[in-house]
Amino acid sequence: MNSLVQRFSQPLDIAHGKVDLSHGSGGRASAQLIEQIFVRHFRNPLLEQGNDNALFATQAGRMVISTDGHVISPLFFPGGDIGSLAVHGTLNDVAMAGATPLYLSAAFILEEGFPLADLDRIAASMAKAASDAGVVIATGDTKVVERGKGDGVFITTTGIGVVGEACNISGNRAAPGDKIIVSGSMGDHGVAIMASRENLQFDTEISSDSAALHRLIAELVATGCDIHCLRDPTRGGLATTLNELAQQSAVGMRINEAAIPVKPAVLAACELLGLDPLYIANEGKLICICASDDAEQLLSTLRQHPLGREAAIIGEVVADDHQFVQMQTRFGGSRVVDWLAGEQLPRIC
Repeated sequence: MNSLVQRFSQPLDIAHGKVDLSHGSGGRASAQLIEQIFVRHFRNPLLEQGNDNALFATQAGRMVISTDGHVISPLFFPGGDIGSLAVHGTLNDVAMAGATPLYLSAAFILEEGFPLADLDRIAASMAKAASDAGVVIATGDTKVVERGKGDGVFITTTGIGVVGEACNISGNRAAPGDKIIVSGSMGDHGVAIMASRENLQFDTEISSDSAALHRLIAELVATGCDIHCLRDPTRGGLATTLNELAQQSAVGMRINEAAIPVKPAVLAACELLGLDPLYIANEGKLICICASDDAEQLLSTLRQHPLGREAAIIGEVVADDHQFVQMQTRFGGSRVVDWLAGEQLPRIC
């Protein structure tokens, strides 16, 4: 890495410069972009190996890997940006196995003309999110496409973690009698993105809930309670995620609308725009399906953590050959909560 620093005596004009095609050529300009933006922010011993890979020692237990592409619009929004989201989203997918995330890779597709100042801001945000989460961005890649062939920047991250041999958390383990818990209010992220995208103003600012959940999950696992499933309800929201789990476990689910936490501002925005908060994405919440006897202890553990203070038991798993998710409404009726048809809010992650 020191040789790279010595090679580029002329610094990038980050304040005023823009990405051009030479930054994706693999030559001197590419190396300068990587060194003066990405390496400057992400610097760590694995990245400083300087190879097209990262060599690291494995830890005891089973390895967990997940990958996620991020195409959100707008790139910057209340509560985060595409950089922090790219870290949180992938770490959370790894953590839903009960795993401890360790390493990330990051691949950037940049559009010609994208401001270097915005790229620098995104890289700084990623670096902070990774540092706060205690993980290392160990390797990555950068490509540039012609103007008009992209939309600023797309980021793909892959996460690697480790989980103990005794931990058995999977989407196919929900069983009749299990309780369904959510860690907090639904719909914050999707509504924040929509409001930012459309320049909507509300009396109370709605911020994304984007956050890394692995430390919260570690506390749940440490209780020794019988956790069957963990899942973060991102695209398609709570409703779609419950349908996924019902199908994966071949069970039905019954939930209570009155028990599902939704912030008043989010609910008001959804009512105004004709949206259902059950189908809106979250980026810092989890669904926990557990043995009935352990539900209260897990709920208490969640509520003691800053990311779980609004946690609630919202329903239970039932035997159902049709694998329906059914909801008791606030008015005492019942309806099927079906799979999301189409997409309410495109490009929210």
